[in-house]
Amino acid sequence: MSTKIAFLMDRKNRTNLFDTEHMERIARLGEIALFDASEALSPVHTAELIEGADIAVTSWGCPPLEKPILERAPGLKLIVHAAGTVKRVVTPEVIRSGIRVSSANCVLGRRVAETALGLTIVSLKNIWQLAADTRNNEWGRNYHRVKELYGVTIGVVGAGASGRPYIELMRQFQVRILVYDPNVSVEAISSMGGIPADLDTLLAESDVVSIHAPAIPATNRMFNARRLAMMKDDAILINTSRGSLIDEDALVAELSTGRLRACLDVTNPEPPAADHPFRTLPNVTLIPHVAGVVTNGLRSLGAFTAQELEAFASSGLLNGEIDLSRLDILA
Repeated sequence: MSTKIAFLMDRKNRTNLFDTEHMERIARLGEIALFDASEALSPVHTAELIEGADIAVTSWGCPPLEKPILERAPGLKLIVHAAGTVKRVVTPEVIRSGIRVSSANCVLGRRVAETALGLTIVSLKNIWQLAADTRNNEWGRNYHRVKELYGVTIGVVGAGASGRPYIELMRQFQVRILVYDPNVSVEAISSMGGIPADLDTLLAESDVVSIHAPAIPATNRMFNARRLAMMKDDAILINTSRGSLIDEDALVAELSTGRLRACLDVTNPEPPAADHPFRTLPNVTLIPHVAGVVTNGLRSLGAFTAQELEAFASSGLLNGEIDLSRLDILA
């Protein structure tokens, strides 16, 4: 009997993520069930699609896989999530059923790390201010505030899917890398090329602090007034994780003194209010949650999914398998 692979996503997401080559590769592995209507994917649609499936491919917009849905596919062995966090899809019933789950979070994490690297370089160089000065015929006015990515200390908060590749990228430069992650061992951090540090030390010594921690209760507003005050004068705070990790009122207060600079890809809520100080403070770079995959980069999630399904079919091994026992501390 042919393997049934159910695509639990709407048509727009599927066509954005998967090109013809991806779909042809997956079709060689089994029979594909698609939702080809224009409307959003409902739980009813999901239950119909997953009927008798061996593998489910999920993404943004897929309803939680609750018991009534999973009962339609008693032989389901694998869920491959062509997106980041699986928390919106994976339910206790998925975990109880022993279904293996893989996520493209490793692909998204790499893109986030690359964005954080870009923000690190252009912020240290003070590119935003220099560009504004040059447009205003003030050539080189803030030249003295330029720093190179050399001989500085980079603080990395979170050594997971995006923090780990950011550390890897930072190792290409002659910089000191401090890493804080209470869920990663000292030995593992050292093996990545980082220096294990407590959060207070990291904040006090870093020229750039890049946030890569997950949005979980333990990290809610972890960057509060006390911790922000510990940062060095002229330090740069980069957040490509989630807005909930920062006490935004406290950050506004610090930024209003001119002491720090911030690059924010995420806020809480998104977008910030039209009159929010983040929109007008001169030492804030505010971008609209683009650190992960967008536009042409979405295809990398389709490529990952095809590779993951091929690996599962040939060896049973998965590159992006999620340890569901650790779901509460994962992004």
